[in-house]
Amino acid sequence: MSHEARMQEQGIVLPEAPTPMAAYVPAIQTGNLLWIAGQPPGGDWRGRVGDEYDVPTGARAARDSGLNILAQVRKAAGSLDEVERVVKVIGFVNAAPDCDDVHLVVNGCSELMQQVFGEAGRHTRSAVGCSTLPMQIPVEIEAMFLLRS
Repeated sequence: MSHEARMQEQGIVLPEAPTPMAAYVPAIQTGNLLWIAGQPPGGDWRGRVGDEYDVPTGARAARDSGLNILAQVRKAAGSLDEVERVVKVIGFVNAAPDCDDVHLVVNGCSELMQQVFGEAGRHTRSAVGCSTLPMQIPVEIEAMFLLRS
């Protein structure tokens, strides 16, 4: 089953690919590697995990960031079916000082990648807690994809 068909079958709808919030480009392809710049969750997400949000809610924000990542991939590659595999996900979580479950927050994005790409969605990952993120968003996630030749 194609990635696009799997996503449609599961009722996953992608937003419009967000425009950059600062001086950067949302995607760069080098050879068969596609790098997606850090994506916010979109909407009205503002606050820290461990203060305004609990970990499960932070994971929903991470999933929303993942949807924005997928929208950028589709825009840059033309279709999610061009993805051979997800290589790496790097998640930054705006976390309260005593919140040490940032890895569980970033699972929201990681699980989405596996839901959409199946086994090809399993990836390497980093999950980093931060004292702040732009515009007080709770999470920002970037990713790297291997495209088909």
